[in-house]
Amino acid sequence: MYLARASFAAAPEFDFPTNATEDPAALAAAMPILAKQVLAAYKDEDRETYLNNRFRLQVVTEQYSEAVKTLKSLREQRRTTNPARAAWVDLQYEIYASARALQSSDKLSFQEAYPRACRDALRSMNDHSSALLIRALRAPNKNSMGRQLREDLEQQKGKTTVSLANALTLIRDYQIEEAYRSFTPLLPPLIAEDDARRYIIDTDIPVKTPDGATVCTLVVRPRAARGRLTTLLEFTIYADPGGNLGGARRTASNGYAAVVGLTRGKGCSPDKPVPYEYDGSDAAALIDWITAQEWSDGQLGMYGGSYSGATAWAAAKHMPKGLKAILVGAPVAPGIDVPMEGNVFWNFVYPWPFYTMNLKGLDDATYSDGARWKRLDHDWYVSGRPYRDLDKIDKTPNPIFRRWISHPSYDAYWKNAIPYGREFARINIPVLITAGYYFGGPGAAVYYMREHYKYNPRAEHYLLIGPYDHFGGQRGTEDGLGGDNDAIAGYKVDPVAKIDLLEFRYAWFDYVFRGAPKPALLADKVNHQLTGANVWRHSPSLEAMANQRLRLHLSGASSGSAFRLSRSSSDNAFVNLRVDLADRSDADRPAPGGGVLDSALDTWNGIEFVSDPLPEATELSGLFSGKLDFIANKKDFDFGIDLYEQTPQGQYIALAPYWGRASYVGHLSQRRLLTPGKRQQLAFTSVRLMSRQLQQGSRVVLVLSVIKEPGRQINYGTGKDVSAESVRDAGVPLEIKWYGDSYVDLPVFRSAN
Repeated sequence: MYLARASFAAAPEFDFPTNATEDPAALAAAMPILAKQVLAAYKDEDRETYLNNRFRLQVVTEQYSEAVKTLKSLREQRRTTNPARAAWVDLQYEIYASARALQSSDKLSFQEAYPRACRDALRSMNDHSSALLIRALRAPNKNSMGRQLREDLEQQKGKTTVSLANALTLIRDYQIEEAYRSFTPLLPPLIAEDDARRYIIDTDIPVKTPDGATVCTLVVRPRAARGRLTTLLEFTIYADPGGNLGGARRTASNGYAAVVGLTRGKGCSPDKPVPYEYDGSDAAALIDWITAQEWSDGQLGMYGGSYSGATAWAAAKHMPKGLKAILVGAPVAPGIDVPMEGNVFWNFVYPWPFYTMNLKGLDDATYSDGARWKRLDHDWYVSGRPYRDLDKIDKTPNPIFRRWISHPSYDAYWKNAIPYGREFARINIPVLITAGYYFGGPGAAVYYMREHYKYNPRAEHYLLIGPYDHFGGQRGTEDGLGGDNDAIAGYKVDPVAKIDLLEFRYAWFDYVFRGAPKPALLADKVNHQLTGANVWRHSPSLEAMANQRLRLHLSGASSGSAFRLSRSSSDNAFVNLRVDLADRSDADRPAPGGGVLDSALDTWNGIEFVSDPLPEATELSGLFSGKLDFIANKKDFDFGIDLYEQTPQGQYIALAPYWGRASYVGHLSQRRLLTPGKRQQLAFTSVRLMSRQLQQGSRVVLVLSVIKEPGRQINYGTGKDVSAESVRDAGVPLEIKWYGDSYVDLPVFRSAN
């Protein structure tokens, strides 16, 4: 018997019926049996992990009173490890388990028991904790919950047993899905009741602008407040009543007056919606209205992410009297990084006008039709038709997108949307931007910071940046349920990078408006997480992130199947790249790589260059730059430079990319065509930051490629408007000779000791 137990403990397997993976009734019958077996066998030395799994096992086995006891023990445990989250994390499951226990003890229906349990919990909480609990109850990632359960079941198909680890995952995802399925329909009146007790809420307030347009406005104020309040404003095009109220509730729970203004044409506004063009003046008019209200103390901070990050900067262009601070996450800058970057337009923004313009709210059904947009990209690419024909191929007019592509330079149309040039000099209020290194994480953070300090060297402007994507750059790693997303595209983030940027928001505004200490993480102007080292670095400027440069040349010498990144220049040697811009045989090509951490790279239409192994661990922090020396046979081309660390184990870790249209490099507002057949140079500086400690023995890998894919504009090199070019303009294949005195300068930081 002892030997049998030892064997079971080493590799436990549990019976699980195969039909449970496809039959909901069979699954419902099988899960309590599985949970009972696991509950009898499960142990874990980590007490918090143990309690977290144990309460779920108890819920699935219908031991609801025991589950409530376990959850209370879990809360006490968390008070020692994460007191800020202990008051509300997993409380939605305690309410659910309490309701089920009450249902049994008092012979009630769940519809009767749940409101009693939920009210009891909410009444015992302060405003701040209740706002966070309500956010968790509304399940910001509810769609992914069901997807996770389906993925678990898909993995289990055809198997008759399940391992302990997989059983715990399956039980957790099943428990979450069942709980939310049960209580979600009962929440609206309970949340409304709690809101009415805590807040004064005014919805659909029409605020007129000087030119006669209407801004639809939501105001939420804490009932417990005494006297006039400082206001925090989000000005957004995303007319999502539930989401907007949730954000305002959280702000009001921190003791501020919360205002959400919708861009003209959205919500209760009768106007025609137009993105970007009127946002600055409309936001300024709303700020003037707010500061004139009897409940306002005349001070206002703006916050937001992505689009509503741009609206904060658009308002700052006008510097209304009441605007005293802004905090934005991964803010876009129209004309800089959206809908184009490096003057190359992205297809992924094509559906966005439908999403935001079709309805007074948001057209989720159209926007989430991934098959339609994938098909459009494919059909356009295969057809070879001009880029401006996208809406004709889609058979749906898209006037906003057509307006955008009619401005391929950074011209007055884009400059009017946000501060430009000396307008930055007038912005003399504290600014904080949060951002990430990956994918859409950076937004235009670097652009805003560089321009602000260029024209106002005395500005108080901070950047906080780490291993986040577009949404992580706004929210951090907190998942809305009290946990942390600890990985991004295959890469596990360092523990110190796990922060809740939404909570950080209020610490920042408390510093600005209430005299609270400045958040410790903002130790200098640029605060960047050094990935791979589990530390934060703090620098007085973007330039000071590095104190040395490592120059690597694009050598013509081979390095396996690639070429060498060399410390020495070879002036007359070159590497030839040939790309047939008319070829569409790659339309359905499965592209390798694409993760932050991956085992392969995509070198299609490109050339790979690889350095020697690094003799020591090396910190790369900042913006990379360089010079390309080449001869091309066309007047223009679009290109990308992607940098990676190749670890000694052969894995690739993304560092930073650069994309650009050759004719605009270094001068986004003015196109300067190339001279075919002439040797010429392009000096460039990246716009996306990196900060990573490369391992000793790692190599730097650079992929230099021509952009030709279904998801972006194709530049055929005639010198005409790229949106008007078609495959008929392709002519002979593009040929580029990259000379060996081309180089990249990598930003290196070496400590004095």
